[in-house]
Amino acid sequence: MPSILTVLLCLGTPSKPVIWAKPDVMIPKGMPVVIWCQGTHKTVEYQLHFEGQLSASERPKTPGMMNKVKFPIPAMTSSTAGRYRCFYRSGELWSEPSDPLDLVVTGMYDIPTLSVHPRPEVISGENVTFCCHLETATTTFFLLKEGRSSRPWRRYGNVQAKFPMGPVTTAHRGTYRCFGSYNNHVWSFPSEPVKLLVTADVGDPSLVPTEHISSPDSWDPYLLTTEMQFQEDPALRNYAIQNLLRIGLAFLVLVALVWLLAEDWLHRKRTQEGTSRASSLECRRRLNTKIPG
Repeated sequence: MPSILTVLLCLGTPSKPVIWAKPDVMIPKGMPVVIWCQGTHKTVEYQLHFEGQLSASERPKTPGMMNKVKFPIPAMTSSTAGRYRCFYRSGELWSEPSDPLDLVVTGMYDIPTLSVHPRPEVISGENVTFCCHLETATTTFFLLKEGRSSRPWRRYGNVQAKFPMGPVTTAHRGTYRCFGSYNNHVWSFPSEPVKLLVTADVGDPSLVPTEHISSPDSWDPYLLTTEMQFQEDPALRNYAIQNLLRIGLAFLVLVALVWLLAEDWLHRKRTQEGTSRASSLECRRRLNTKIPG
């Protein structure tokens, strides 16, 4: 059964905020981006952390009216690309950390070239391979299909990477681009677009188009968290400790008040019992003195 302190901690800690970026999480070098953090209408302060360190703090301009603030980045660079989290303070308690937001800067290297083999026009059921080539030596390549519902793929290589795909369906058709990268947050210019055309094979009922394109290395471009292991942020631990200390202190004060009230009640009870016994003894003494020997 959970302790009272644990229950108080769970009830007292504000829920985690929501974090997002506008216009997107993939920003060309030199272009602006705004990070938004949303808490509650009772929030008095917001903090933005970058790679585990405090980056900026902001207070709502109209407390009680707005439940979000923005942290603008005037120009995206390799120094501002990385993982962000935000917190908010309601009263004296800090919230849990938000989910991670990974900002990617593009346009940092040369332009890669993208091709598709055996050809860009295929029939459902065939296999294709996208090849991304970048003269500048790199370590990682990404292939993205345009559209918010798409998922990109990751492959490793020095100057080239291959992305096998198939058997393809009409769900695979669309426009693709690739990027080269040295890490998860600093990418090259995008390649020229390559359009894959897939003609449905009506004679094969097993090739039903699906929205999800499976790949062992697929990941969500709007989170960019694949293969990024979570590392404990010292700031997260500090906020948790502060909240724990505050709630623990409040709990101790509550216990002390209960103890004082109990002591006062026991003292009053003992006093009343003592008074009752004294009155009873006095009555007996008077009765004894009135009864003749």
